[in-house]
Amino acid sequence: MSRSTKFTLGLIAVAALVLAGFIIFLDPDEQESAPAEDTGSASAQLVREDSPRLSEGGDAVFVEYLDFECEACLSLYPTIEEIRAEYGDRVTFVVRYLPLHGNSVEAAKAAEAAGEQGEFEAMYKALFENSAEWSHQETSQREAFFGYAEELGLDMERFEQVYDDPATLERIERSAADAEALGVTSTPTFFVDGERLEPTRVEDLTDPLDAALEG
Repeated sequence: MSRSTKFTLGLIAVAALVLAGFIIFLDPDEQESAPAEDTGSASAQLVREDSPRLSEGGDAVFVEYLDFECEACLSLYPTIEEIRAEYGDRVTFVVRYLPLHGNSVEAAKAAEAAGEQGEFEAMYKALFENSAEWSHQETSQREAFFGYAEELGLDMERFEQVYDDPATLERIERSAADAEALGVTSTPTFFVDGERLEPTRVEDLTDPLDAALEG
């Protein structure tokens, strides 16, 4: 199956999820009560110094606002992985969080805690690839996330310290506050070099990257 076909199928799945109500959009009337109103800056930042990177280098910056519990993000995850493999270290791939589901914040905390030990990418993959085990559960999935950390061979004492550190939650809330200020209300939302993309085909993601690299 070609990458374009996979992406098209992913978009079809996204459309179906919208109709089914699985993709959550922030209600403008509720945005004032969103977490972390203080972004730590006078203006929103698309990328912050502490924003996690899946790769770094090159002349283009690709940003994805995601929610690890988002079905649309999961549907497009294989395509994003193929794009990452194709562009490699020619592009900086940045992850920002917009948690919209019950265990989304906890999943982001797991990714942050793994990142503190240099294993953000490994946890990012584990969360998506094991989504069926933990997502859309009514109870906390902390035990599952700690299980993934143990499988990755992480120092579990350090992992727990970072996972439970209020500063970790603050970083996630700051990301969500940046999203709100930038007008990002759903996941996944993509940017290349600060320009927001509205992809309907895979080329809508790769063409801006090619232009940025050629420029």
